[in-house]
Amino acid sequence: MATVEPYETSSGRRYLVRYRTPDRKQTKKRGFKTKRDAEAFAATVEVEKMTGSYVQPKLGMITIGELAPDWLARKEIDVAASNYRTLESAWRIHVQPRWGSKRLTDIDLAAVERWIGDMGRAGSGATTVIRAYGVLAGILDDAVKARRLRSNPARGVENLPRKSSKRHVYLSADDVERLAEESGQHRCLVLVLAYCGVRWGEAVALRVRDVEFLRKRLTVADNAVQLGVDHAVGETKSRQVRSVPVPDFVLQELSVQCSGRDRDELVFGDGSKYLPRPKSDGGWFAGAVKRARVQKITPHDLRHTCASLAVSAGVNVLALARMLGHTDPAVTLRVYADLFDSDLDRAAAAMDSAYAPGSRASVPKVCP
Repeated sequence: MATVEPYETSSGRRYLVRYRTPDRKQTKKRGFKTKRDAEAFAATVEVEKMTGSYVQPKLGMITIGELAPDWLARKEIDVAASNYRTLESAWRIHVQPRWGSKRLTDIDLAAVERWIGDMGRAGSGATTVIRAYGVLAGILDDAVKARRLRSNPARGVENLPRKSSKRHVYLSADDVERLAEESGQHRCLVLVLAYCGVRWGEAVALRVRDVEFLRKRLTVADNAVQLGVDHAVGETKSRQVRSVPVPDFVLQELSVQCSGRDRDELVFGDGSKYLPRPKSDGGWFAGAVKRARVQKITPHDLRHTCASLAVSAGVNVLALARMLGHTDPAVTLRVYADLFDSDLDRAAAAMDSAYAPGSRASVPKVCP
């Protein structure tokens, strides 16, 4: 059992708690100003020993900066290269300067909330703040798993900013045709993005062998993410290979695009190097948008356009989810809820036609 002992200091009487750790080693904690505080600590230690939640205080003396390398090394293996790059940047720019030299025992919830507020006042956007907080909380989660902390002091903050949802931009089929026409040598790429719904990285990673002309399908297995001037090739966002249907008129464009290329060559670009993402200002895509006189969009907006065109054509949610690579159709419904407003109107019209007073369907059937 823990024992409480008084001792004298220049500042007055203090109390010391002697106790044994779960491995039977004797240790102590001193500096309690009142006997009640010392007894409360002693009781807590005994309860933690019985419940198996005891954490040795000296294990919490390690700094965040000492734990971060192991956490980042694991993330480098677990996540895509593009994602890891953002995590490493968040650590280096936002987390390390504030927390790198702090010991685990020096971190509390209030300090974390002040840090979040400081980032917001300094002009950091919601995505930046949330990502930086996620890095800190993730490192502290590792400390809890390693039994260096009883609980994560960063969990439970109440002032994290909310991301504002970006308005989707949808083009009509006529808009897409004009845009493709003005894109010159990239015409086929624009049509694939707008009518197949693949992501930019998935499109530029397509190889000739991935175009199944007889089945009218694209096999989407890779994703080429641009990192500076280089590309990192990995799995798709859903980490699944999927088969995407291709309209006949787009397939005809692909047959011309693939003509003269080997099976292992890339479909877009020069066949050997991944096509870089066009510059947002002054690139070929921005120029085509301007010449086509369509609303300002990015290449990713063509994925949203594909969803819109598919819904208008009567494609059901399950098929659209598979086409876009959403593992759960609920994601498709949530992301593109605005596209299904017309379905509600049609549902009301169908119910009115079937069950309005005086209609045949409104007369109850009598069982014989």
